[in-house]
Amino acid sequence: MSFDTDEFYRKEEFFNAERTEKLNFHYKEIIKLLGENPEREGLLKTPLRVAKAMQFMTQGYYQDPEEILRSALFKEDYRQMVIVKDIEIYSLCEHHMLPFFGRAHVAYIPNGYITGLSKIARVVETYSRRLQVQERLTYEIKNCIQNTLHPLGVAVVIEAQHMCMILRGVQKQNSVTTTSDFSGAFEKLATREEFIRLISSRLH
Repeated sequence: MSFDTDEFYRKEEFFNAERTEKLNFHYKEIIKLLGENPEREGLLKTPLRVAKAMQFMTQGYYQDPEEILRSALFKEDYRQMVIVKDIEIYSLCEHHMLPFFGRAHVAYIPNGYITGLSKIARVVETYSRRLQVQERLTYEIKNCIQNTLHPLGVAVVIEAQHMCMILRGVQKQNSVTTTSDFSGAFEKLATREEFIRLISSRLH
């Protein structure tokens, strides 16, 4: 018995056609400059694949993280710490355009309003999917939540490994970079220590 696989599975992708065409052309030229033949079988579709992959990995430029938070804003009289931890991040270092990846831990103390928990993760994803440095990524996440929800405080900690340190340069395989940023109530030592203790514990 035979069947056409297209009848059961059809992959749909949506990319800006003009942008994809231009990126495809330039990546083909880059392959030539690297000394390879973009016309050989294994590389024939590589420029197009890379063009689409880069658009996917930088899609955060076309998303509004503040609007993401506002789309699920609820009035709630809750003034204790809300933590979303171990949010996976995948980003591109703007210095070498190599990946860095790790986890973000985000907390806020509501001041009359809460937001959907998934929206916190989506904010992290939006800022991650841009050319970044980890320090700015940490600040942007904190700043977005502070400016949109106006909570009593926000805390963000990111732990990440950088391929620019692993694949090139110093080539240190196990190094982890940690960045943090705090506002409001989290600038108090006791509150900050509680946050660090909670994200360090294995409650699940």
